[in-house]
Amino acid sequence: MLRSNRILVVDDNPDNVQLLEMILEDVGYSEVTSTTDPFEAIELFKTTAPDIVLMDLHMPGLNGFALTGELRNQVGGGAVPIVVLTGDESRGSRERALRAGASDFLTKPFDKVEIVLRVRNLLELRRLHSVLEMRNRSLDAEVKVRTSELEEARRETLERLAIAAEFRDDQTGEHARRVGRFSSSIAKALGLAAERIEVIERAAPLHDLGKIGIPDHILLKPGPLTEEEFEVMKRHTTIGARVLAGSRSRVLRAAETIAATHHERWNGSGYIGLSGGDIPLLGRVVAVADAFDAITTDRPYRDRRSNEEAMEEICRSAGAHFDPGVVEAFMECRTALSPEPSEVSR
Repeated sequence: MLRSNRILVVDDNPDNVQLLEMILEDVGYSEVTSTTDPFEAIELFKTTAPDIVLMDLHMPGLNGFALTGELRNQVGGGAVPIVVLTGDESRGSRERALRAGASDFLTKPFDKVEIVLRVRNLLELRRLHSVLEMRNRSLDAEVKVRTSELEEARRETLERLAIAAEFRDDQTGEHARRVGRFSSSIAKALGLAAERIEVIERAAPLHDLGKIGIPDHILLKPGPLTEEEFEVMKRHTTIGARVLAGSRSRVLRAAETIAATHHERWNGSGYIGLSGGDIPLLGRVVAVADAFDAITTDRPYRDRRSNEEAMEEICRSAGAHFDPGVVEAFMECRTALSPEPSEVSR
C-alpha cells in the first residue's frame, strides 16, 4: 500500500535526482515527482500533495532550510515528512534543519538500503498519523452529536417538567412557554448577555413548578381565594424552590431562584417580603412576564383582557408591584409580547 504514496524529490544536482528516482522506482514507488529547481518545488508541493519530500540542503537561490519552512507553511504541510539530503554532517546544520521543520536526514553519498528503509518508515508513520487524525475527527464528530443529543434531551426534559407543572390548569403548557419567551425578550431589552438570556428563557417556564403541591380545590377554584386558601397557594413558590434546590445545572439553579421570588413585589408586599434590588433580577423579570400572560389569558375566576389593558395595568404597578427598570424594558419589547388565545391557564 505504501508503494502508491506520492514522493517529491528536490535536488539541484540532476545526477542525485536521477539516482533517487532509480532507487525508489526499483522498489516499487511509482508516484515520484522530481525537480532541480527549489522554487518549482513549492508549486509541485501544492499540485501533487506528496506524502513525503526528499530535499537537498544546500541549493542556490533557495536553500533547504528556507524551502522546508516554506513547505511547512503550506496547507497540510505540517504533517508531511521532510527528509533532508546532505553531505554536511555538522551539528549546527542538523539543528538548524530540525528547527526549520525537517523530519529526518539522509547523508550523501546515498545508501540504497538506508534510503528505502527511511522512506518506508516515515511513510508508515505518516499513514498511522493520518489514521489517528481520521479517528480523532470521527470521535470529535461523534462527541458533538452525543453532546447535541444530550443537550436536546435536557431541553426537552425541562420543557416537559414545565408542562407537568401546568398540566392541571393549563394542559397545553403554553403559559409556561410564553413566560419563557416573554422573559427572554425582557432580558434582551435589559441588555443582558446572550448566555444569560438563554438561561432565563429555559428556566422561566419552571416558575410555577410548585403548583404540583397545591390541592385542586384551591388551584382550580372558580373564584377568589379565601385568606386561608391564599396562604396555601403561596406555598407553590417554596415548594418549587425546594424541588429545584441543590442542582449543579445553571438553568435549574436559575429556575430555583425564579420559583422562589417571582411573586415578590418591588415595595416589599410580596410573598416573603423582599423589596427593591434585594429581589433577584431573575424574579423581577419573570414577575412582569408572568403577570402579562396571566392578565391576557383566561383564568378560572375571570376572562382574559387585551394586551393594551395588561400593559396599562403593569405600567401603573411600576415602582409598587414591579421593578420600574424591568417595566421599561418590557415596554420596549412589547411587540414581541403577543400571546395567542389559549385554554384556561392559572
